[in-house]
Amino acid sequence: MAEKKISPQSSALIGELEVPGDKSISHRAVIFGSLAKGQTKIDHFLDGEDCLRTVDAFRQMGVDIEQQGESIVINSGGAENLIEPKVPLYFGNSGTTARLMIGLLSGLPLFTTIYGDASLSERPMDRVVLPLSAMNAAISGRSDAKLLPLAINGKELQAIQYTLPVKSAQVKSALLFAGLFANGETVITEKAKTRNHTETMLEAFGAELAVQGNTIRMNGKQALKPVDIYVPGDISSAAFFLAAAAAKRDSSLVIKKVGLNPTRTGIIDVLTQMGAQIEISNKKRIGGELLGDVKISSSSLIGIEISGDIIPRLIDEIPIIALLATQAEGRTVIKDAAELRVKETDRIAAVVEVLTTLGASVTATEDGMIIEGNQELTGGNISAYHDHRMAMMGAIASFFTTEDIVIDDISSIAISYPSFFEDLKKITTN
Repeated sequence: MAEKKISPQSSALIGELEVPGDKSISHRAVIFGSLAKGQTKIDHFLDGEDCLRTVDAFRQMGVDIEQQGESIVINSGGAENLIEPKVPLYFGNSGTTARLMIGLLSGLPLFTTIYGDASLSERPMDRVVLPLSAMNAAISGRSDAKLLPLAINGKELQAIQYTLPVKSAQVKSALLFAGLFANGETVITEKAKTRNHTETMLEAFGAELAVQGNTIRMNGKQALKPVDIYVPGDISSAAFFLAAAAAKRDSSLVIKKVGLNPTRTGIIDVLTQMGAQIEISNKKRIGGELLGDVKISSSSLIGIEISGDIIPRLIDEIPIIALLATQAEGRTVIKDAAELRVKETDRIAAVVEVLTTLGASVTATEDGMIIEGNQELTGGNISAYHDHRMAMMGAIASFFTTEDIVIDDISSIAISYPSFFEDLKKITTN
């Protein structure tokens, strides 16, 4: 347990910062690079625990992956030369690794067993297992294959037409990976657009697919070609600093080379709606992904309602948005976010518990929360719930408290942002 005590921070957030590479894109770059025959280079890779689980999995399947910090070089013989791992694959706390790899492994002629830590072992896997089973996948495991550990007997798959019952990029991606190895055309329809990094990277690696509205069509048996990837800064990581700078008086902060994929920029839309001053510059597209510099200055914020199709575009940012809402004028209502209950922890319950402990007035609802604004936060002992985003939210809360905050365990931050506290120090002036 890595407990951390943080004193109230009087400082504004000033300066420039480049946050680590996007977690979602880093995972997918390793997967696609391992499936493509030849050499793939990845720059600005997120050197965090979750992404390293994906690297380790492919090393176990015979892929040559060399890493030097944020640089990765993959030399692969292609999907047809992956070998059966000799030991069960351990995915730690990485739900992305687990769900995407279940889809991929289902279509490879290999037998694999997969497992995770205590938290991941309670996260639902049936949302991917059920549609994969309809594609002829052979998956067995705990609680009728609803939970890890799972055993996957890879075999010939048949394409499926499927409408996603949940707004989940992980489920969509799992089916697309399975579809790569399936006979026929896989057709996936979403109720609302979720992050599209898998579709973007499929095209970057030479696959053909058609996206019309919320429907994706892709023929199976396509070979991938290696390509060099630059991973933009993770907007989900940047969100903690953006939110703090929006509310902390006299702040002016620039986050450079951050990902601006429209399926991920819900946090920018919400900050703008709340009254934050935001400027975006130096936009460019690399490997299909849009990135640029985001400048934010402190201003008076107002409470808003956050609901509907924007939720999948900011699902990971809701904890920090909830904290920000305590500093806005009026009430903020978050709806349609039931997906938060099956993240690393039940994030609705966790956010309400943490903010209440810190002196805020927050009420949980079945699919979100109601947050009263203009709250003077006090301080106290809080739990991170072994959840990296909860731990970072707790740290940022110190900008708005009058007393010390003690976080029970900050070790989970290494999952997505190992340099979080070093970067926070760079942009604070006291």
